[in-house]
Amino acid sequence: MTFDGRNGTRGARQPGGPLIKIANKLTMGRIRRKAGALLILTTIGRKSGQERQSPLRWFPAGDTNAEGWLIVASAGGGAQNPAWYYNLKANPDQAWVELGDQKVAVTAEQLHGAEHEAAWQRITTEAAQFAGYQTKTDRDIPVIKLTPRA
Repeated sequence: MTFDGRNGTRGARQPGGPLIKIANKLTMGRIRRKAGALLILTTIGRKSGQERQSPLRWFPAGDTNAEGWLIVASAGGGAQNPAWYYNLKANPDQAWVELGDQKVAVTAEQLHGAEHEAAWQRITTEAAQFAGYQTKTDRDIPVIKLTPRA
């Protein structure tokens, strides 16, 4: 499937700036020491070609991690998709997930239609703040499935 998430015309202020970079580095250190509700997504920058890392909330794509992980391009309900979304769009087969001491190469796919709706329902049931993010913006928030590569 294609990555077709469009930016909106309204939304919350998107996270960014030097403070969020410091917080992300601290968070990534904790994620590497102990797997939990967050993972580290490594993408290849679509413009720079450099590795970029983002700590993200994840949800199981199935009954086991072997089936992959779901992540949400919410940007806190901002009008634009996060930068990592565009990096995945440009390079869906050049991404990695870190959960604790486990590092897995993944392929990214944006969910559409019934798959998106089912995933969105599971995500918002488990983490209600994502439903709140959707109310802040007029864009459809993409859900991305990360599937382990062989």
